[in-house]
Amino acid sequence: MKIAVLYGGTSAEREVSLSSGKGIIAALEKKGHDVIGIDFHPDRINEILSLDVDIVYIGLHGRFGEDGRIQGLLDMVGLPYVGSGVLGSALAMDKAKAKHFFQREGIRVAKERVLYKHNYKKDAAEINFPFPAVVKPNQEGSTIGITFANNQEELKQGIEAAFKHDDTVLVEEFVSGREVTVAVLGQKGEEKALPVVEIVSKNTYYDYEAKYAPGMSEHIVPAQFKAEVTESLQKNAVLAHQSLGCDVYSRVDFIVPTDGTEPVILEVNTLPGMTPTSLYPDAAREYGLSYEEMIETFVQLSFKK
Repeated sequence: MKIAVLYGGTSAEREVSLSSGKGIIAALEKKGHDVIGIDFHPDRINEILSLDVDIVYIGLHGRFGEDGRIQGLLDMVGLPYVGSGVLGSALAMDKAKAKHFFQREGIRVAKERVLYKHNYKKDAAEINFPFPAVVKPNQEGSTIGITFANNQEELKQGIEAAFKHDDTVLVEEFVSGREVTVAVLGQKGEEKALPVVEIVSKNTYYDYEAKYAPGMSEHIVPAQFKAEVTESLQKNAVLAHQSLGCDVYSRVDFIVPTDGTEPVILEVNTLPGMTPTSLYPDAAREYGLSYEEMIETFVQLSFKK
């Protein structure tokens, strides 16, 4: 097929997307496809409007890629694309709204406080939240703009830092535990969860450096849990994916608390990283799919939509 790969973009996750795009393009070329790579920029919309391809692979991350906007543009011009549509993408990107859908399915979420820039100054004095707390922009990925606050001053600084990335900020309870992720794959109604991956960070927290710098985190595949914990994680990953209306593939992140209580969902990623240190390819490999086969599977499933 003739396939356009959109990568790069203008979000805070541009560098990650450049790496993902490089891998995706190479994989598609190895599978014999005619590939056009486009470093996407909203100022160059004509590059999209003039495309003559069979399908578009969206290798973007963050805003103008993962939030449903590029999906809406492609829908309007009648170009099929890989992965989730407008609504599933937008909901997954909005962490605060997504949590309502997870709760409705009976999936445990972290306790939270949602703050809005337009009235933050009025509410600032009233923010009482147990420590430690996690502060993060509502619509960013790759732990960009995140703060782990242990006191009131760190909380205040974290909120102000997060507001630099988003007009909506989440303050969540910190859940101590093992960080895991579950890849989901399949057409609507036929989704399955791939092996659970545990992330062991060399840093105190699984931050941007731990995610993308080689050697800064270890991925244990499959994660070593009791069967009932693994089954719960996989079941809830598929439920979370379905509850948002996601399509073809996603990656769902959880914390498995050290106190033995129910796992806590963190978020659903509709365009998870595809870099050399990314998690979804590790899960796919354990499932029996090489990187190239995984990318090809996404394309074929999307083409059948």
